[in-house]
Order: sequence, then structure tokens, then C-alpha cells
Amino acid sequence: MKEYLKHDEWCIIEEGFNPDNHQSSESIFSLGNGKMGQRANFEETYSGPSLQGSYVAGIYYPDKTRVGWWKNGYPEYFAKVLNSPNWIGIDVQVDGHYLDLYTCKTENFKRTLNMKEGYLLREFTATMDDGKKVEISAKRFVSMADTENGAIRYSVTPLNFDGKIAFTAYLDGDVENEDSNYDEKFWNIIEMEAHNGEAYLVTETKKLGFRAAFGMKIAASIGDSKLNISPEVLKKESWVANRIERTVKEGECFTIDKIAGVCSSHNYSKDELLSATKKVTAAGFNKGFDALLLEHIKMWADKWVLSDICIKGDVAAQQGIRFNIFHLNQTYTGEDERLNVGPKGFTGEKYGGSTYWDTEAYCVPFYIATAPSEVTRNLLVYRYKHLENAIKNAEKLGFKNGAALYPMVTMNGEECHNEWEITFEEIHRNGAIAFAIHNYIRHTNDEAYLAEYGLEVLMGISRFWSQRVTFSEERQKYVMLGVTGPNEYENNINNNWYTNKMAVWCLKYTIEALAKVKAMNETRYNEIIAKTSFNYHEEIPRWEDIIGNMHFPFNEKLNVFMQQDGFMDKEQILVKDLNPAERPINQYWSWDRILRSCYIKQADTLQGIYVFEEEYDLETIKRNFEFYEPRTVHESSLSPCVHSVLAAKIGDYDKAYEMYLRTSRLDIDDYNHEAHEGLHITSMAGTWMAIVEGFGGKRVHDGQLFLNPIIPQQWQEYSFRISFMGNDLEVVVNNKEISIISHAQNDITLNVFEQEVKVSPGQSTSIDAK
Repeated sequence: MKEYLKHDEWCIIEEGFNPDNHQSSESIFSLGNGKMGQRANFEETYSGPSLQGSYVAGIYYPDKTRVGWWKNGYPEYFAKVLNSPNWIGIDVQVDGHYLDLYTCKTENFKRTLNMKEGYLLREFTATMDDGKKVEISAKRFVSMADTENGAIRYSVTPLNFDGKIAFTAYLDGDVENEDSNYDEKFWNIIEMEAHNGEAYLVTETKKLGFRAAFGMKIAASIGDSKLNISPEVLKKESWVANRIERTVKEGECFTIDKIAGVCSSHNYSKDELLSATKKVTAAGFNKGFDALLLEHIKMWADKWVLSDICIKGDVAAQQGIRFNIFHLNQTYTGEDERLNVGPKGFTGEKYGGSTYWDTEAYCVPFYIATAPSEVTRNLLVYRYKHLENAIKNAEKLGFKNGAALYPMVTMNGEECHNEWEITFEEIHRNGAIAFAIHNYIRHTNDEAYLAEYGLEVLMGISRFWSQRVTFSEERQKYVMLGVTGPNEYENNINNNWYTNKMAVWCLKYTIEALAKVKAMNETRYNEIIAKTSFNYHEEIPRWEDIIGNMHFPFNEKLNVFMQQDGFMDKEQILVKDLNPAERPINQYWSWDRILRSCYIKQADTLQGIYVFEEEYDLETIKRNFEFYEPRTVHESSLSPCVHSVLAAKIGDYDKAYEMYLRTSRLDIDDYNHEAHEGLHITSMAGTWMAIVEGFGGKRVHDGQLFLNPIIPQQWQEYSFRISFMGNDLEVVVNNKEISIISHAQNDITLNVFEQEVKVSPGQSTSIDAK
């Protein structure tokens, strides 16, 4: 763990500059707005270790899969999230000397991520190598209101001299990825322009021809006086800039405002891209830094109304949940069904690809409850529009008749993950995509989605399961051979309990969905049957046979579900007995040793119990939790949240709180020593689950909302907002009572501690705490 950041309810604060922490801070202090994002790289020159990162949504690079043991079915490429041209650059010279925090002395350094208002602020004093001191303030944001604009206000104040200060504001297309093969670069320069007070750069990826265009316009002032500027216009091979130099007196503040426009061929034709970028840049510049910031802050205020969770009495816990919600909201806004929630968002390059099963399993619950329903609907439509590619992915592996295997990692529906044990075997991802459809509908009552999009996806997935199982003559059961479950510390195992469970549930749900669509829209039902060449009289009996005869590993002696066949053949040494110096084991053990161990990377069997909790009594949940959690190393970011929810369910509040802190502060405190690579965006939704579903006890069954709140002893009170069936509710929990406040338009009935409670619009009701 790294605990160098200050605890604060609304801000992430770094005091004092330590280059050893800088790359982690670049991730943690990142900004984004759904269309673009930027790591917290310095605007000025920095010669120390840094992961430069500017990202534009929807742009990627299909890098050739490089393996020496090619297997049929491997994807042709893996998708790189590209570091895009640098729009934030502002070199600073003090009497000819470049400001560089890696080489100069700094005092009073403070970096602040204001999560409430969505901006990044740096303040410090720097002493140059000739003894001259300057005070620096740099504030920036990427606009939530004008989503193609970014803005920077950079100020330099001489403290012990009169002298020349120069700003060189630039756009740089000469960028590279940290994960490049053989130092390859991925961008070509198409057009460059630089004029008095402005510059533009149009770039194109070397494959697929994505284009990204960047513009900048600058203004300057000394103190409160705006300057009429005639910058020096500079051009290099892939770099355009404006340079301003002024003689500044001791104590005077010299400021440059840089307004950027960022557009891409994702939203504009290539022919109009440059002109669009000029318009976007000019519009932002004409508004000005202050007006842009005010509109941006207003947008954040609106987002916090619906998604904030307030915790009283525990600043570390409060900071943790707001940090997670902040990054979720700036990664995905739901406005574009072509986009998804990348595992690193706009904070790093690792885990190339924009979409994992994390979206459906972890992010959908967050967006269902905290955003308008169309936000989640767009996440589901994204998968529907990739259905044809999912069918092609399955065909490459030998499946037929419209069977669909959604990719483990994708940008456009094609598989782009090239580890065989994941690509071919971690097929439980199909189940998460199917369950998300059910989860969305039970929260919104949007059953029309089944007929419009959902049923075709469910049918493709169920056809896959039907072909993927094998009938075992010896067991007289259906089995699922050669799979990898959520626990990726097990590969190529047979009968992963969770995978088998998801397969059977998918088949059941698809049969129900077929009947529902037929009953509510027979014309559409007939269209789907014809389009998919569905043979009801052959396929349904096969599915029903699998449902009734699937093998589920179970240990009679322990009375627990077995993660897979043969799990108890492993040496059963608990995590508490591991040498702490060998943790995390994925950084110290060989893969062979990990695979032969009983250690679990993340919730696996417990993932299934979490998803289908209503099927099991409390004792069953408790037995399985107490067996599997002590064997779990939590070396996946997705692990602590599920364990926190289940621990709260069984009354183990200390474990629930421990796991909550771990998931909420995973990146802030760098539990897994990898924050420098980027943040764990999708698992951040799990932090929300840990509070709302864990401590809040939120569940939805049979069209009804249930709450069973508890409160950790470390907290005085907590509150959250959730949307259910279009009704907005606020829940406040303390040691004395639970208050339900309705912000809805209609009466709503819910169950609190198994008591039916009715709340009218604008009213509140209270129930005694248990």
C-alpha cells in the first residue's frame, strides 16, 4: 500500500512532490468526460518517469497478435488503447531556463483533484538552478458541458526577481504507447496549422484510419490586465506552437489560458474534421475559461445529486466512494451507444480493449440506479449491435446455427484477447451479458427491450451453451469441460460451478423470454424466429434437458458447492498462512505454482451466490462464504466488492467493512501496486455495490424493491439515492432509523426489513433501525 494522499471528503490531495509517486498520481488525478480523457501529466516539461496519456473515445489500434504457438481460433489482433496527441503542453521558461520539477527544487507542492467540481489544481513554489523562485498555479478540466473542450489556466509569479517568463503552448503529434512493440508509433500527421494565438493538428492512425484533430487558442494576462498578444508561431515535423514572452516584475502574476478543442472521425466525417475542430475550439475560447468552468461545475452538480453517497464519521470511507463515483461518471455518460466502460477508462493503456464482462456484471447495477434508464439501455444496445460479430467469434471456434460467444475483450465485437485460457475458456462472460438484460428489465420494467433487442442476444447465447456442454455417459449428466471461471488462477478445469450455473439460468431465462415476447408482440416474435431460423420443437427440448440434468460439483462432507471438479485435490493452505512477503502471489510466484494452489483470485463460486442469492438460505450462503473467502487472495480488483456484499448479508460486518475499504481505496492506496498503470474503473462500480447492496441491503425480486440496511460501527450515518422503475428515492441510514425520502412523481411501495412501506411524492417515512 501507498498512503501518501491526504484524507478529505471531496478532494484527493497530494502534498509534497515525490517523483517515485508521480506515475501513480498521474493515474489517480486523471480527468475525463466520456468523450476524451487525460492523465495528470504536467503541462510543463518533465524529464522524469512519466506515462503520457491523452485518450479519445472510440479510437483504437489493431496490433497484430504476436505468439509463437498460433492456435486455430486465435484473434487476428489485440486492440490497443492509443495514447493520442498531447494537447495540454505548455513549456515554461524562466529567464531562459526550463521549468522541470524533476530537476528543480520544489516547495509547498500541492496537487488537488476537486471531485465535487471536476477540476485538477497544482500549486507549488519552484527554485530554478540559478536561485530564482517562481510560484506556479495550474488549473485544468475537460468539460462535461462542452465535451469537446478542455481548458487550462497556467500562472507564474516571480518571487525574488524581475525577469523574462515565456510560455510555449503547443500541440504534439509525436507520441507513443508504453506498450508499443519495437518502439512503433501509431499516428501519421495529416494537417498542421499555426497562426497568431491558435494552432491545429489533424492526425490519423496507421491502421483503420481513425482521425483525431486538436485545436488550441490562447489568451494571456498580467495581473488583472489582459494582454494583446502577438505570439511567435512555431512549427516542427509533428508539433505546432505559440510562444509568448514578457518581462514580469517580482510579485506579478503572468497567466496563460489555453482552450483546446478535440474532435474525431468517430463523430465527424474526415472532410469536415478540421473545420469542426476550429469551430469547437473557437466556441470554447469565446466563452472563456471562467464561463466554461462554471458550466462544467453545474454539470457535475447535477451528476452528484443522483449518484452521490454521503458517509458521516469516516473520512477515508467517504473519500473512497466519491473517488470511485467520480471516475465512473467521467468515464461513461451513456450518450453514445457505440461506447462502453473501458477497464482503465481514460487513465492508462493496460488491458487493451474497451469492453469486458465487467460492464454487465459490475457497472450495469451502478448505472441502473444512478442514471436515466437510457444510459443502461445504451450499454445493452452496444452488445446487440455486436451480436453478428459474437456469432462469428463462435463460428471460429466451431459453433454453428447462430450460437454467439461474446468476446472477452473487444472494441467492435471481435475478440481481441490472445491468451488461449481466456479467449477460448472464460466463457462465463456470456452469462453476464444475458443477466444484464434481466437486471435492466427488472429495474425499469422496459419489457419492450426484449422484443426490440434482447431476445436475439439471449437466443444466440443459449445456442452457444447448448452446443458447449457435453453429455457424460458415466455421470448421466451434462458437463462443461475445459473452462476458466472468474477465478483466473485456475485454467482448463472441468465443471466450474459458476459457469454451469450461469448456463442453466440463461437457458431458463431465454425460454421465458421467448414466451413473453410471443405474448406481447407476436409479429415481432415471428420476425425473430424467421430471422434466426429457430426450430422451437428441436431446440427447446434440448435446452430443457440440459436445465434438468446439468452437473454441479458439490462436497457432501463440507456441504458446500465445489468451485470445480477436483478442487479438494489441492493442498488446502489458507491465505492467512501465506508468507506476507510473497504477496501478491501473482508478482512473486510462478504461474505453475499458482495453478496448483487452492488460492482464488476473485469471487467465483461466491460470484454465483451473489447473483442468485435469492435461491439460497442464509446458512448456505454463510457456509460457502466461510469456506471460500479464506482461500481468496483478492488479487483482482473485482473481488473485494462481492465479498463485502455477501459478508454484510451473513452478518460479518467487520469483514464487510474491511472489504469495502479495500475496494473503495484500491487505487487511492494502491493495494495491488499497479496504480501507475491506470485505475480499475469497472471495479469502482463494485464499490457502489458494496454500500448500496451490501450495507444498504438493496435487492429487486418479482418487481419489488427490498432494503435491509445495516450500518458499520465506524459510521454515524450514510445516505444514497437510487432509481427504481423511474422513481427516485433517497435512503438515509443511522443507528436509530432508516428514512426513505421520495423524489418521485408517483407513490412507491417497497419493503424495508420485510415490512411494506409506501412513500408519496415529496414525502418521507422512517422505520426503526434493527
